Order: sequence, then C-alpha cells, then structure tokens
Amino acid sequence: MAITASQVKELRERTGSGMMECKKALVETNGDIETAIENMRKSGQAKAAKKAGRTAADGLIVITASADGKQAAIVEVNCETDFVAKDENFTSFANAVAERALAGEVADVDALLNQPLHEGEETTINTAREALISKIGENMNVRRFARFESANGTIVSYRHGVRIGVIVEIEGGDAALGKDVAMHVAATNPLCVDANDVPAETLEKERNIYKAQALESGKPENIVDKIVDGRVRKYLAEITLLGQPFVKDPDITVEKLLADGNAKVVRFQRFEVGEGIEKKVENFAEEVMAQVRGE
Repeated sequence: MAITASQVKELRERTGSGMMECKKALVETNGDIETAIENMRKSGQAKAAKKAGRTAADGLIVITASADGKQAAIVEVNCETDFVAKDENFTSFANAVAERALAGEVADVDALLNQPLHEGEETTINTAREALISKIGENMNVRRFARFESANGTIVSYRHGVRIGVIVEIEGGDAALGKDVAMHVAATNPLCVDANDVPAETLEKERNIYKAQALESGKPENIVDKIVDGRVRKYLAEITLLGQPFVKDPDITVEKLLADGNAKVVRFQRFEVGEGIEKKVENFAEEVMAQVRGE
C-alpha cells in the first residue's frame, strides 16, 4: 500500500515524531494510523527504558501559581544537557507538569506521573515523558515537586534563570518584601527558617565536632563549652533564614527585615537543578558514537 503525504502529516501531528519515523511506522502497518500510533508508543517506552540508566542532571525549575497568590507549585524536571533544557518541547512538557502539580491532586512524584498531562486528556505525564525521550533522544525525569497553599498569608516566588527557584509562604508585609525574601533564599540557600527547625541530630553533630576541635587545639576544658556555644550560635546564624544577614543590606538580618515589615515567614522551598545528583563524566568521543549508533 502506498503511503500518502497526508497520512504522514497526520501521524506527525498526532505523535510529534519525525517524518521518517512516521513513514516507517505507516509502512509497517500498511497505512493503519491507529496501529502505527500504538506501535510507536510501545517503541517509545522501550527507548525510554533503554535510556533510563543515563544520568539526567540538567534541566529546569518551573514555578506556577494561582492568581490570588494563595497556591503555588515548584517542579524540577531533568534532562541530560542544557541544550535540551532549552528545547521548546521539553519546556512545554515541564510547564504542563507544573500545572498538574498545582492542581493539588497528588502527594508524590509517582502519583504525579500517573496524572493526565493536560486536564481531560488520556495521555499521562509518564507516557508523555517516554514519548519525549523517544523523540529527543535523552533521558528525562520529573525529579521532585512541592506545593504550598496558604490560608492566612500569600505564596511568593522567585526564579533565577531556569536553574534556581524558590517559593515562600509569608504572612504580613507586602509584595516587595515577599520578593526580597524569596530572592534572598535563592542567593543564600538557608537550611530552614529558624533555629527551632534545625534537626536535633544535626545540631548535636555540629556541637560534637566543635568540641573535638577545641579540645584538639589545646583549649582548657573549662572554656571549651563557651567556645562551642559561640560556634553553634555562629553556625545557626549561617544556616537559618532569620539569622542570615539580608543580601541587599548586610547590616540587618532577615529577622530584622521581617520585623520592620510586620511579616513572618512560615516556610520556604528552594530547588536548584541537579543538586545532589552525581553527574557521570562521559568520554565525549564515546558519547558521540553512542548517539550515532542510536544508543
């Protein structure tokens, strides 16, 4: 059966795949478009599985929020290279994932992957991800997301380029103050809001380290505790949002900034692309040959 240009065009529009791949699929199914789509989906899943072991440490952070400022979601979607991170198909997929995360119907990534990519569609996020892997040729993952909803305050956000994003739940203050706090979190990466949020085991670990260092340096035992207390205070000032000097005015702390604005930070979430992922070092020549071989 001769395959017509209109059949290839329809299959391309419905799958987003390349012309030659569509023509080949139609030839194999004697022009049956529905069967061709089914076979291409199966093939895409196979290709996605093959690429699943490859490290996806690049990508982008997407933030989406409700118009009333009461809800926001932040999502990290990964790919292998910054080139693909700029691809329109990839960014469109990531934006759609963020919209589904904002909908608030799921609690974890596995459940999110099983949601429809767009409301009312049958195609799930995971199916769309596998199809995109097949089309673009890189491994891709929806790594994590967070969703905030505030009853008494607002959710503010800040994104630095496409690689760092922050959402903050804040009560009181104004939009400018909220934006300043979100930018500060993006710049300094605090561990938590205040000292009360620092895990007890983390604090105890640091205290033991400081004590061992003080004793090793020959400090008298009767002043070791004072030295340790001082270093713990300094540590807390460095890792807590409220204790840090405000990036736009280091003469005041964020705590003072918020007090002056009659505001309170309830919580925040900061994502940076690829943080914590061990990126595999590839031999460039081997990587090129692998792409040529279609691996």
